[in-house]
Amino acid sequence: MRTSITLILLIAVLFISCNQIKRKQNIEKPNVVIILIDDEGYGDVGCYGATGFETPNLDKIASQGMKFTNFYAAQPVCSASRAGLLTGCYPNRIGFSGALYPNHKIGMNSEELTIAEMFKEQAYATACFGKWHLGSQKEFLPLQHGFDEYVGLPYSNDMWPHSNVTGERLSDDKKGAKYPELPLIEGNEIVERITSLKYQDKLTTLYTEKAVDFINRNAKNPFFLYVPHTMGHVPLGVSDKFRGKSEQGLYGDVMMEIDWSVGEISKALEKNGLTDNTIFIFTTDNGPWLNFGNHAGSSGGLREGKSTSWEGGQRVPFIIRWPGNMPEGTVCNKLACAIDILPTLAAITDGKLSDNKIDGVDITSLWKGNFEATPRETILYYYGKNNLNGVRKGNWKLVLPHTYASYNAKPGNDGHSGKMIKTAVEKPELYNMMRDPGERFNVIEYYPEKVQELMEIVEKSRKELGDLNVGIEKGNENREIGKIENQ
Repeated sequence: MRTSITLILLIAVLFISCNQIKRKQNIEKPNVVIILIDDEGYGDVGCYGATGFETPNLDKIASQGMKFTNFYAAQPVCSASRAGLLTGCYPNRIGFSGALYPNHKIGMNSEELTIAEMFKEQAYATACFGKWHLGSQKEFLPLQHGFDEYVGLPYSNDMWPHSNVTGERLSDDKKGAKYPELPLIEGNEIVERITSLKYQDKLTTLYTEKAVDFINRNAKNPFFLYVPHTMGHVPLGVSDKFRGKSEQGLYGDVMMEIDWSVGEISKALEKNGLTDNTIFIFTTDNGPWLNFGNHAGSSGGLREGKSTSWEGGQRVPFIIRWPGNMPEGTVCNKLACAIDILPTLAAITDGKLSDNKIDGVDITSLWKGNFEATPRETILYYYGKNNLNGVRKGNWKLVLPHTYASYNAKPGNDGHSGKMIKTAVEKPELYNMMRDPGERFNVIEYYPEKVQELMEIVEKSRKELGDLNVGIEKGNENREIGKIENQ
């Protein structure tokens, strides 16, 4: 009897010890915060050259960590870009293109592993506060893709039956009038309908307060916090505490409030003693929507903007702070992409990647300051349903024949959209990104060997993923987007 009791006590002690070790290991795993801004351009952060407003919190984080100068969104448009970030895949590989609308019955496929699901398998608490835009049906919402908590809009804030300038309800013959009222969702349920521009002024503050509360509640557990802000997508909204504060006007006010949000989230980490054990990432989903004029951001001198495969559409700010693991105040000029975030975080936390093929690569070496490494050699510029518009390798970018809507026209003003001009690239063009990041000088006639080298990548990509520009609808490695059955 005494032996049995001793054995039971020994097992109990071992069980408690194992649980304590497991908890200790979980606590030591880094927390991860990703803040994603909508339609913010390469030139819309102070340390990237912004003018007319200041971003002291982001500049401070950059001084404590690292900023990238050749970082790319997965695609230059909302839904596709977010799909790439969360799955580590080029969006067209998993069936995503463009921006999803309220009436779409498609979204994130449950067969794809998201960053949140990767962290959930490691017992992280997970939350998303902000714009989702990966399917508005229940099957596609965040709680079905690895997030414990969600509050936000399921798609863009201009997809509603109201004027983006006055907020008045549109008549049935006006574009957008048949959209439903904007749904604010908590979990899987609509908790409120947004019917006014004034309400949109609250969104940045709302998401920030939810994020801070989540950090406070999970300070003793490892967590993944994803904050995809609705702003600065038109219609612009900003709280009274920042309205009229910037020299640049309403857009500058919005950028200042986003910087405030970054500061509040950073303060919450510091208050809970979590700064040193948190990977803090800030980036944007694509470049600026330039035809909205003074309600749009800046591409920082890069060519064109959102919805184009020129640099202004896809090259975006990327700032990361990871105390004790990277040299402070450094600049990385190596190629990197939003699809690299998932495999890098998996490598750092010993997370399991999907059995499905992904396109992202582990760039931990760059995050740790090893700039001799070149984990990513190429970037593919896919856009539209499945159009390969260009490829970059090292400092060379080959632009392929394609059509696009150019911003080389008179922009709109005060929330009104300006015109865009349908434009075509008739023949391949070659640009040296080191000497000509603005893509002004086509040097294809001087470097035929570079064209041949890049065309080899093009042909390989077309076989794998297709290219509608040359009539290849799908490659041999595309997967399907999620669909509601019996739709």
